[in-house]
Amino acid sequence: MMNVTIPAGSTVGKPAAPGPEKLPMQVGVDSFATAFTPDAAGSAANSSEAIRNLVDRIVQAEQAGLEVFGIGEHHRKEFLDSAPPVILAAAATRTNRIRLTSAVTVLSAADPVRVFQEFATLDLLSQGRAEMVVGRGSFIESFPLFGLELKDYDDLFAEKLDLLLNIRDNEQVQWSGRHRAALTGQGVYPRPMQHPLPVWLGVGGTPASFARAGALGLPLMVAIIGGEPRRFRPLVNGYREMGRRAGFSAAQLKVGVHALGYVADTTEQAVEEFYPGYARAMTEIGRERDWPPMTRAHFDAQLGRHGALLVGSPEHVAEKILEHSEALGGISRISFQMDVAALPHAKLMHAIGLLGSRVAPILRAASQR
Repeated sequence: MMNVTIPAGSTVGKPAAPGPEKLPMQVGVDSFATAFTPDAAGSAANSSEAIRNLVDRIVQAEQAGLEVFGIGEHHRKEFLDSAPPVILAAAATRTNRIRLTSAVTVLSAADPVRVFQEFATLDLLSQGRAEMVVGRGSFIESFPLFGLELKDYDDLFAEKLDLLLNIRDNEQVQWSGRHRAALTGQGVYPRPMQHPLPVWLGVGGTPASFARAGALGLPLMVAIIGGEPRRFRPLVNGYREMGRRAGFSAAQLKVGVHALGYVADTTEQAVEEFYPGYARAMTEIGRERDWPPMTRAHFDAQLGRHGALLVGSPEHVAEKILEHSEALGGISRISFQMDVAALPHAKLMHAIGLLGSRVAPILRAASQR
C-alpha cells in the first residue's frame, strides 16, 4: 500500500500495552490568527492588537475549562500565524492547564531539528503541555519562500516526519535522507518534559496519509471543513486497522476533528453572525483554487444535520458533534476554528465561554454513558 520508514531505535511500531478506559472527548479551539478584513491585514498596529487578543483568547479557553488550543501556520498577508511556537509560548506564561499545540506545523517546509527544539522549549516553558500536529498544509507559499520544490511535496513530508520521530525518540540521532544533511550522532537539545512529546498527524482526505498515521501509531487530526464528515469513515477505519496490525492499542489510535464552527446564544444569532465573514473568506480562497463563490444556499446546506459546519447554539452544536463522532466511530478531540469569519474579539471570547460552560459538559456526559 505504502512505504513507511520507522526510525532506528524508535518505540514507533512496537506493540503497546492495553490502553486506559475511554476518556471524555477533549474540546478545544484552533486559530489561524486570521485577519481577513483589509484594515486588519494592512496595519501593524491592528496586527499587534490581534495577536495580543489571540493570547487573551487562549487564556479565556483555559478559564472556560477547555482542554487544548491550537495555532495554525501560514505565510500569507491575511494570517498572522507564521510563528506558532512564539504565540504559544506567550500563552504558556499566562496559563497553567490547557494544552498548547500547532494546528498544523507545515513540516514539509521546516527543519525537523528546529521544529523539535522549538516545541521542546515550549514544553519546558509550559511544564509539559506542548503538542504538535504536523502536516503538509493546504497552501503552497512556504515552498518558494524557503527554497523548496513543490514537486517534492510528498517526499519532503515523509522524510521530515521520519527525522522528527527519530529526534523525538533519540537524544543522539543517526539519520540520513535525500533532502537534508545527515545526522551522525549529534545531540538535539533541549529535551522536553514529556516523553514522548505528543505528535499528531494532521490529514485531509488522502488515504495514504491515514494509513501512514496508523502504521506509525500517531494520533490523527482530521481537517473536515466541508462536505459530510461521515464520508471520512472508511478512511478512519483504515487508519485504525493499519494501527491495529502494527500492534497499537485502540487507546493510542486517537482521532480528532478540526472543524469550522461558531457558537452563540441561539442558532439564529450564530448563523447570522458567522455567515458574512465566512462567505467572504471562502470566496477569497476560492478564487485561487477555482472554487465557485460561497453562496447562502451552500452555507445553509453545510448547516444541516450531516454538513460539516458546527454553527449554532451550544446545544445544537453539541448534538451535531455527537452525531459526527458516531458517524466516525468515535472521536477523542473536537477543535473549533472560529476566526475564519473575522468576528470581533468580544464575540469570540463569548463563544469560547459557551464552549466551556455549555458544549463541553454535554460531550463529557455523553462519553460516560
